[in-house]
Amino acid sequence: MLRKALLMVVSVGVFFAAQAAFAQEGIASVAADPYASLSAAFAIGIAAFGGALGQAKTATAALEGIARNPAAQGKIFVPMIIGLALIESLVLYAFVIAFVKIKI
Repeated sequence: MLRKALLMVVSVGVFFAAQAAFAQEGIASVAADPYASLSAAFAIGIAAFGGALGQAKTATAALEGIARNPAAQGKIFVPMIIGLALIESLVLYAFVIAFVKIKI
């Protein structure tokens, strides 16, 4: 019990110390990098294209598996939904990173 409490205190201390360690002195403006918006749009476009291809391949494989063996629908459907959610989360991460990069 004491070990868990000590681990909790240390992890919270590291969490708060990391914020100060990674703090920036100043914020670069978008004017300093005129291609920031273009690179953000390019990154989002590539992420969306890759995510769409991944989701299409996942759905195709799952529907083909269900069509070949309808009894396996329950075992295929849930992992397919989880896979689609993970693919979509990667696209959303790219979206967030792109907009953090240009500091809107």
